[in-house]
Amino acid sequence: MELNRVVVTGIGVVSPVGNNLTDFWNNLINGYSGADHITLYDASKFKTRIACEVKNFDPGQFIDRKEVRKMDRFTQFGIVASDQALLDAGLNEDNLNPDRIGVVFGSGIGGVQTFQQEVADFGKGDGTPRFSPFFIPKMILDIAAGQISMRHNLRGPNFAVVSACATSSNCIMEAYNLLRLNKADIMLAGGSEAAIIEAGMGGFVSMKALSERNDDPKTASRPYDKDRDGFVMGEAGGIIVLETLKSAQSRGARIYCEVVGTGATADAYHITAPHPEGLGARNVMKAALEEAGMQPEDIDYINTHGTSTPLGDGAEVKAILSVFGDHAYNLNISSTKSMTGHCLGAAGVIEAIACIQAVVHDIIPPTINHFTDDPEIDSKLNFTFNRAQARTVRAALSNTFGFGGHNACVIVKKYVA
Repeated sequence: MELNRVVVTGIGVVSPVGNNLTDFWNNLINGYSGADHITLYDASKFKTRIACEVKNFDPGQFIDRKEVRKMDRFTQFGIVASDQALLDAGLNEDNLNPDRIGVVFGSGIGGVQTFQQEVADFGKGDGTPRFSPFFIPKMILDIAAGQISMRHNLRGPNFAVVSACATSSNCIMEAYNLLRLNKADIMLAGGSEAAIIEAGMGGFVSMKALSERNDDPKTASRPYDKDRDGFVMGEAGGIIVLETLKSAQSRGARIYCEVVGTGATADAYHITAPHPEGLGARNVMKAALEEAGMQPEDIDYINTHGTSTPLGDGAEVKAILSVFGDHAYNLNISSTKSMTGHCLGAAGVIEAIACIQAVVHDIIPPTINHFTDDPEIDSKLNFTFNRAQARTVRAALSNTFGFGGHNACVIVKKYVA
């Protein structure tokens, strides 16, 4: 069986650095930090009081107010991103077959905001069970995928993937495989997260995973810097429209790039810590390269998982050196989490979007907030510190790794007819 080629024809994004593709990309290449003091709740009693919030987001501008009340914030992000992506792809009721277009859209945590509110409200009562009839439909992880399909009448494959911070990369991989196997013509793939609430932040604070640089939020996320002290929580939603090349050509679609390889592995090591030698990360990059039929020398840019944690950054660098050898020194490497924060289940898709834009525009977004080299990390590697860099980007690789040892990798390259 001949596998279909798969291309990207549409993009939608809601993020801490921009609520549309143009603003998102311009802010990335200009090194803008989305981090600031938390406004979504009173964080004064928490050790971490900073995060990368989505700003100026009013779901009522895009979704009927009655429907907004039935959706958790993570679903609202997904809906708005889906609207953008379909518009960007030039898709509407007149030119799509609803039975051949589907959605794979996930979240690492899902409706934790709804869960927290319902339990808190119950605790304030007299013990009589009183819960909203929308409690479960707002909270469950698959509901964003369901809501997107209902909004746009998309009747093809529809489900959610959850693999912590690797979630939306795994969603892209599943959608890619469905298209390659001709199970659909078009797929919306991505993820969202909205966990900047007391329960979400409190859990990560107790793990000592978050930066406590509250006096200087803009520089708190500093991947690969000697003084990094943990990640900055982010929230976001992102979708890419994946399409078989045949479908895209038949309707004269604008093509951003081609998806050519994916990989998924497990560390099988620890519930939260990465394998110290980056074993799973090494294997997932090798798997993606093998599926793409590419050599390490074919990659020009890696958007790393790069969370700004002491253990994670070093392990990923070891994996890159193991896979790419001497070519590692010819790569551009960067962590856009230095600007967006760590958007958990949405991280993979917004970083894949950064890779797509790098391939399209031949610009590498920077790793901002670098002040001091870490002697444990090879300083000869080009981490694209502090400023964007122009270079030809034939192909880019995006890494995402999740709690539980889940590793996912996606490779995109310039489209050649």
